[in-house]
Amino acid sequence: MKIEFFLNNELVEVDADPMQSLLNTLRGDLNKTATKEGCGEGECGACSVLFNGKLVNSCMMPIAQAEGAQVMTLEGLRQTEKGQCVIDALLEAKGVQCGFCTPGMVLALYALLETNARPTEQEIRTAISGNLCRCTGYGMIVEAARIAAEKGEGLW
Repeated sequence: MKIEFFLNNELVEVDADPMQSLLNTLRGDLNKTATKEGCGEGECGACSVLFNGKLVNSCMMPIAQAEGAQVMTLEGLRQTEKGQCVIDALLEAKGVQCGFCTPGMVLALYALLETNARPTEQEIRTAISGNLCRCTGYGMIVEAARIAAEKGEGLW
């Protein structure tokens, strides 16, 4: 089945089984490998993307649902000033260790800051609760959200 959607603001067309996951399409067909497969069950957040502006687990979404949609991966987000602000904040706060969860964390923090430019610690922790990190203990990621909110003032 041919499916057209906007990936990182560019129109793409894929010929895929409509039940193939968006994750497998992104990685296998479109070479967008920043999006990771961790659990394959929508529990870890490593496969997070923005789908029509909302954070979703791409491992759980059939590619057929992407028809006409806007999908943003880390590859696209890092080309934006806001996306780079979040990435820089994670680096400054030392919130990146092994890096496996980082793409999903960047997207989760970005989605949070898009809707709440001055989140509390509890709001940050709630926003990243769908993203598992086994290295940082989350404190540095929470700090990164604060840094991104401060340095990105006016962006959000």
